[in-house]
Amino acid sequence: MSDSHTLRGDGIAATILAQGAELSSLRNAEGRELLWQAGPQWPRHAPILFPIVGRLKNDTLRHHGKTYPMTQHGFTRDRRFAWVEQGERSCKLALTDDAETRARYPFAFRLEVTYTVDGAALEVGFEIINTGDDMLPASLGGHPAFNWPLVPGLPKEAYTLTFGKTEPAPIRRLKGGLMRRQPEPNPVQGRTLALTEELFDDDAMVFDQVASTSILFTATLGPAAATQGAAIEISWRGFRELGVWSKPGGAPFLCIEPWHGFASPADFDGEFADKPGLMHIAPGARQSLGYRIRVS
Repeated sequence: MSDSHTLRGDGIAATILAQGAELSSLRNAEGRELLWQAGPQWPRHAPILFPIVGRLKNDTLRHHGKTYPMTQHGFTRDRRFAWVEQGERSCKLALTDDAETRARYPFAFRLEVTYTVDGAALEVGFEIINTGDDMLPASLGGHPAFNWPLVPGLPKEAYTLTFGKTEPAPIRRLKGGLMRRQPEPNPVQGRTLALTEELFDDDAMVFDQVASTSILFTATLGPAAATQGAAIEISWRGFRELGVWSKPGGAPFLCIEPWHGFASPADFDGEFADKPGLMHIAPGARQSLGYRIRVS
């Protein structure tokens, strides 16, 4: 089967790779590339985070007295998926546990990822299926990176994130990839977050009590914003947390990341199944999640 597949809708084109089931290109009706093209600052586009989001302490998974190596964000982004379906407007890929995954994650699973274009929107759907006889503890996250600025010539500071609801709860920050114990003040003013590079000097912003299920990334400042500023709206279902990240020190991308789960708290070193933020999927059951990207 092919290494990639491109879907085309009425106002969007999306290319998906078999490697990692990763979205690698997202173009609007004018052909403008909106997705980060894996430049030297960060060599990925929109990786899928599974079976963990973030890091485990000492990059080690503990299960029933044994330890397993588990690097940040899990192994899914580095595995080749099998094509299940390839159509003009939809495709499906799947990854199933094998000897390699069980050496790092001792659980049986099947992860299915479906991409569907609908007009100027791309729907990304996930099905986590417990194919084993034991409870399946897991996290899942999206990690799409968008060009920032979306339109060349507009300054980064012209852009904002507008949340679907007011966001009063504090946020969390990371240290060494692990969740700091104390929450921090939320920089969102009502529903609006004014974007600057300095927001990411302390790494990602983790909204672990996010009220919204949608967010709008667009330019709102400057005379060219109304006519030149492309906009992206992301909405999600089944995800409970949100990460917002750009590389500290400045990089021309912004990641808007729906998550179910988060990095281990700095003081947590217990059994993986007891880690905060996990899904627990019963044998034979499945968990459905998804997010939608609408471009304009």
